[in-house]
Amino acid sequence: MLELARIEAPAGGRAQWLAAEPAGLAVGLARSNEELEAIQRLRFQVFTEEMNAVFPDAASGLDTDRFDPWCEHLMVQELGTGRVVGTYRLLTPANAVKAGGYYSESEFDLSSLGALYSSLVEVGRSCTHPDYRNGSVIMLLWSGIARLVQQYGFRHVLGCASVSLRDDGVTAAEVWRSAAKHLAAHPGHPRVVPLHRYPVERLDSNLPARIPPLIKGYIKLGATICGEPAWDPDFNTADFPVLLDVETMDTRYRRHFGL
Repeated sequence: MLELARIEAPAGGRAQWLAAEPAGLAVGLARSNEELEAIQRLRFQVFTEEMNAVFPDAASGLDTDRFDPWCEHLMVQELGTGRVVGTYRLLTPANAVKAGGYYSESEFDLSSLGALYSSLVEVGRSCTHPDYRNGSVIMLLWSGIARLVQQYGFRHVLGCASVSLRDDGVTAAEVWRSAAKHLAAHPGHPRVVPLHRYPVERLDSNLPARIPPLIKGYIKLGATICGEPAWDPDFNTADFPVLLDVETMDTRYRRHFGL
C-alpha cells in the first residue's frame, strides 16, 4: 500500500493513518511541498475553473493565499494513483496568532467568540473532486478533522458554509430562514456579525429550495449557523458562519468518529 502523508505522532511514538476505507482512499496530512501543491491544484480546479472564483493570489493553476503556510492541510488520496480528491485546511489558535488572525476574520467580527479562542480551530478551503461527490470523501475528511481535534485537545470548530448566489439567493434564503428560527429559539448561543453583510432582507423569496447537503451535514453533526451571512464577492456566495462544540456533537457522530 502506498503511504499517504501521516499525522505526526508524539515523540517516541509511531506515525499513523488518520483514517482509511475499502474503496482505496485514505486521509492524512500533507507533509511535503509536492502534496501541498497537489492540494492547491485541486482547489484551483474546483474554485477557479469550476466555480469561476477570482483569487488575487491564484496563479499557475494553484490556489494559494497567505494562510496556507500556517495551516495543517488534510488530503484524501487515491491509494492506487496518488491523486488528491479532497481537502480541508485547519488553522489552530497558536498559528492563527502567527498568521495575524483567522481567515474568518476577513468576513466576520469574531470578538464575541473571544472566550473560546484558546480552544477554537478553524476549518476551511474545503473541496472535493467531481468524481467523489457521493459522501465518501467528505466523511473521510470529517474523520480526519475529528482525530486532529481530539489529538490537539480543541473543543470548538469554526468555519464558513458558502451558498451560491447564482440562483438569485433562493437557496441562501432557505438557509437563512432555517438558521434565523434556530437563533431565535436559542438566544444564548454564540453569535458573530458579518463585516460585509449580505442583505438578508432581500432573501424573502418563497420559491422552493433545498438546504445544501454540506450544510445539512454540519447541522446533523450538531453545528449551528451563528449569524447572518457575509457576502463573498470572489465566490459570489453568501457565507454563513458555522460553529461546532465538540462536547455537544450528536452522539451518533461522536461514536462514529471515536470521540
